[in-house]
Amino acid sequence: MGKVMITVSFLLITTFLFIFGAIIGSFLCVVILRSTQGEDWVSGRSRCDSCKNNIAWYDNIPLLSFILLRGKCRHCSEPILPLHPMVEVLTGVLFVWWYWGGFIFFKLTQTPLSILQPIFWLIVGLLLIYLFIIDLNYMILPDKPVFSLLGAVILYRVALVLTGIMQLNDLYWAILAAVISFIFFFALWFFTKGRGMGFGDVKLVIPLALLLGAQKMLVCLFLAFIIGAIVGLLLISLKKGKLKTAIPFGPFLIASTALSLLWGDAIFSWYWSLIF
Repeated sequence: MGKVMITVSFLLITTFLFIFGAIIGSFLCVVILRSTQGEDWVSGRSRCDSCKNNIAWYDNIPLLSFILLRGKCRHCSEPILPLHPMVEVLTGVLFVWWYWGGFIFFKLTQTPLSILQPIFWLIVGLLLIYLFIIDLNYMILPDKPVFSLLGAVILYRVALVLTGIMQLNDLYWAILAAVISFIFFFALWFFTKGRGMGFGDVKLVIPLALLLGAQKMLVCLFLAFIIGAIVGLLLISLKKGKLKTAIPFGPFLIASTALSLLWGDAIFSWYWSLIF
C-alpha cells in the first residue's frame, strides 16, 4: 500500500509540476517575443501575434488552448506561432526533470546548499531554454541572459569551493576549459569574419564551460559540432538550406550541454576507452 501511495503521490506531483512549468513557459514566451520586439513585457495583456487582438483568458491556457483552437487564433484564424507550445512543453519538461533529477543530483545536505543547489539548477534551466529558443528563432544570444548565467555559475562554483564540496583544482580546470573554449570560438568567429560563428556563441561557451567542467565541456563541444553537422546535412538533403545557409549554433551548444550534464562522464569514459 505504501508503494502505491508513493507512486500516486509521485505522479500527482509530476503532473502538477509539468502544468506549473507550462504556465511559466507561457510567460517566458511572452518575454522572448516582446523583448525581441523592443516592447514592455511586464505590463499589457496577451495578444495575437497576427491580428493583435487581445486574447481571452480561456484562449490563453498553456497547451490546452492551443490544442482546442487547433493551433489557430479565434479572431483571425491565422496559425498560432509554434513557439508558444514549444516553450511551454520545454519548460514543463524542465520542471519535471528538476523534480526527478532531485533524487539523483540534488544530494547536497549542507545548509544552505541543500536549498540553493536546486534553485540554481532551475534558474540555469530557465536561462538555457530562453537562450535556446531566442537563438533558434531570431539568431541572437542577448548579453543579459548570458551574463546572468555566467554570474550564477561563478557564484555557485565559488560556494562549492568555499564549503569544500568542490576541489579548488577542479575549479582551475573549469576555468582553463572556459579560457580555451573562448579562444577556440573567438578564433572561429574572427577568421571567418562572423560567418562561421556568431559572437554570441563566443560569449556563451564561457559560462557553459564553467558549468560543465573540463571533461564534460569536451563532450559538449564534440556533440554540438556532430549534431550541428547532422542537422545541416538534413536541411540540405530536404532542400531547406544550402552549404552557406546560416544556422544558429547556440541551440546545438545548449542541447549538448543538457546531454553532457546527464551522460557526459559516461560518454567521455566510453570514448577514452576506445582510444586507449
